[in-house]
Amino acid sequence: MQSATAGKTTSSTGKAKPNPSFKIHCKASRNCVFKGTMALVSADTKIAELLNELHQLIKQTQEERSRSEHNLLNIQKTHERMQTENKTSPYYRTKLRGLYTTAKADAEAECGILRRALDKIAEIKSLLEERRIAARMAGVYSDTDPPRKTMRRGVLMTLLQQSAMTLPLWIGKPGESPPPLCGAIPASSDYVAKQGDKVAARVKAVDGDEQWILAEVVSYNHSTNKYEVDDIDEEGKERHTLSRRRIIPLPQWKANPETDPEALFSKDQLVLALYPQTTCFYRALIHTPPHRPQDDYSVLFEDTSYADGYSPPLNVAQRYVVACKENKKK
Repeated sequence: MQSATAGKTTSSTGKAKPNPSFKIHCKASRNCVFKGTMALVSADTKIAELLNELHQLIKQTQEERSRSEHNLLNIQKTHERMQTENKTSPYYRTKLRGLYTTAKADAEAECGILRRALDKIAEIKSLLEERRIAARMAGVYSDTDPPRKTMRRGVLMTLLQQSAMTLPLWIGKPGESPPPLCGAIPASSDYVAKQGDKVAARVKAVDGDEQWILAEVVSYNHSTNKYEVDDIDEEGKERHTLSRRRIIPLPQWKANPETDPEALFSKDQLVLALYPQTTCFYRALIHTPPHRPQDDYSVLFEDTSYADGYSPPLNVAQRYVVACKENKKK
């Protein structure tokens, strides 16, 4: 007869014997913590480098802007002289042509620097997410990302709101179409969400009904084509194994209504939207699409407690509105 203790088993003779499975478990845990710690150090170093590069790009942007403002002032003064003299001479036409050519080149140079700065910001955000995952592996938590079991609901709601606010705006080049996962544009058919990505996941509730919840991807098994996801809500506590058809990746960019209105859901379109102050998605109709980049959708949630079957308009960020895979209710 043997009784298990921490790392040892005790035989009937009273002598302690090593427990091999415990040693293997401890070794695996130490390896996990070590890898997580090394990943943290690497991420911190890279983030510091990128922040320095971003700072330099911001300084370059300001220099370019100062140079272009001087040129724009010359354009304005030249137009004022032409109006004063009430004539357009070959001299002024040649001068303005040169000034406008320079202004165009200045604008393109500033635009190029800003795009490089945006790329750096995207890299930093990606590394911060990797760092968050590595920190959890190493058992290190911050005030803004506490363990799920100890996170207060108010903190969770604040984090979800911040995630929506900081979702980057897609800024394409002239003639460039918005990519998949920009606004209402769905992911490509072969897309696989990464570890740490937020998704809408269809799971079975305690009462047996199915519902769409906000979840975080833990892993993806390419042999079974199934995801492992965690309910983002600390009360969920369950880990779900789900097929790809039960997962909808959330947008990775906001769509700009002023330049890419086709990348937004249109009025009266059926969607799944995250109900305010909850972590569940429900069917809704688009009441009003965003008019400006910083605007939210206004949606009407299906609600049988109202005479027309829909709630009053409620605001939901682009981050938490996805295409509905179900038919409209009859």
